[in-house]
Amino acid sequence: MMDISLWAEAEWIAAIAVLVLIVFLAIGAKIAVQSEPEFAGHPKGLYMLFFAEMWERFSYYGMRAILIFYLTQHWLFSDGKSNLIYGAYTSLVYITPVLGGYLADRYLGQRKAVLFGGLLLAIGHTLMAVEGTGGQNDPTINVFWAALAFIIVGSGFLKANISVMVGQLYNLTDVRRDGAYTIFYMGINVGAALGTILVAYLGQHPSFGWGFGFGLAGIGMLLGLIVFVLGKASLRGAGEAPKLLTKGTEYGLYGIGFAAVAVIWALVQYQDVIQTLLAISGVALLGYVLFESFKLPKEPRERMFAILFLISLNPLFWGLFEQAGGSMNLFTDRFVDRAGVPAGIFQSINPIYIILMAPVFAGLWQWLGSKGREPSAPAKFGLALAQMGLANLVLVWGAEAYGIAAMTPVILVFAYYFFATTAELCLSPVGLSAMNRLAPKHLASLIMGAWFYMTAVGNFVAGKIGEATGGHGGEMTKQGLLDIYELFGWIAIGAAVAVLLVSPVVKKWMHLDTLKDTAPVSDGPSLAKAEPAE
Repeated sequence: MMDISLWAEAEWIAAIAVLVLIVFLAIGAKIAVQSEPEFAGHPKGLYMLFFAEMWERFSYYGMRAILIFYLTQHWLFSDGKSNLIYGAYTSLVYITPVLGGYLADRYLGQRKAVLFGGLLLAIGHTLMAVEGTGGQNDPTINVFWAALAFIIVGSGFLKANISVMVGQLYNLTDVRRDGAYTIFYMGINVGAALGTILVAYLGQHPSFGWGFGFGLAGIGMLLGLIVFVLGKASLRGAGEAPKLLTKGTEYGLYGIGFAAVAVIWALVQYQDVIQTLLAISGVALLGYVLFESFKLPKEPRERMFAILFLISLNPLFWGLFEQAGGSMNLFTDRFVDRAGVPAGIFQSINPIYIILMAPVFAGLWQWLGSKGREPSAPAKFGLALAQMGLANLVLVWGAEAYGIAAMTPVILVFAYYFFATTAELCLSPVGLSAMNRLAPKHLASLIMGAWFYMTAVGNFVAGKIGEATGGHGGEMTKQGLLDIYELFGWIAIGAAVAVLLVSPVVKKWMHLDTLKDTAPVSDGPSLAKAEPAE
């Protein structure tokens, strides 16, 4: 244990993260033991999902914070190739919810899908701790590919379904819905911030190393599973199987999950194949959603058109936003004056900003809504694209003003993430709420899966953009990165103007004034569907 008098900035940041984690655990314990069905105006089930997702995001974002460095420094891939692998991996994380959402909708139910996904994630994060000797000729790299495959498929069963369960706790017309998703989104980012700091600190500290960082991420996932299992009663029957689920069918679905791990293990190693599959399956998925749309009456059909419009904006937004864990992470490591703080820790800036600003945005939307002046969902998406473009341009202009040869001041990294975060808050929680609110009940998880699918396309686009920052030789240069960031900054602002111009039409398609609840939300376990005893 290092003497406290010798602590540098990194040690103090890690210590504060541990203290904050203890505080949140204490709050969670208080909510768990109280007898009242609600806390702070929301059902207890929301907070159970909050803490389960917090631990899952702790593990995922902690691993994400150091993955690009693991690829470049341990497995010795070039900068360009590492960005492409990173983009392919994160894109697959967002594709598999289509499979997980479909199986949950039709057979498994969201709760069991989330539980199975959590088990796969725990296995994957544990395998990430197996380092080997490093380099691409080390056979242990196959364990690394397997770890990524388990995490990818596990995320597929968990991500879309846990978000759907949040919506199932509320009526469609409940004014608390957007606030609930914002609270849930805070849970995501509490876990992301704490996991990023602690995993990056251990993983990039010379006294610990990769195995310690990834091992801590695995422990976080196991804790998330425990929270989810113990909090089943607070869900009030939400997320159960849509019909009687036999053990044979259930275990067969789990078998499909493990088979998918084997397929992904092979697929993640060939990024060009992923690009082709993204194009083919993307057209097929959106075609299927459109096909289902034309079966519906006029208003639900137009709501589906609105959903497709919002989903179509994901690739550009996430293609820029997800530079954070790839090219922006490398930029921070090599070209920013960071006072000795491990570069991975700077990945916590975004989730910390969200924790601070999510209540402000939730209050802002509510205040504007009370005055009839809240921007529509498509208008918020346009604002998000504009702010993401501004984030890029602020970084470029600032870095060039200080000089290409000079180390970039760290304040510009904070400014970049500030605008990226305000952009995210205008798009991501709003999008999650819109998908759940506008989608027909029988397509709820599929639509949420489609949302994550187009986010997956954005992540792969992010990998291609990150690869471009490496130029023809594969090694990133400061000027090369700034040129790419400036180009896409202007593209995002141009797209934002177009979206804002058409947003009134898309708002009409949403038909918010005629949304109706199909059934009231139960105060007890009566929502649960019949199923065999466990």
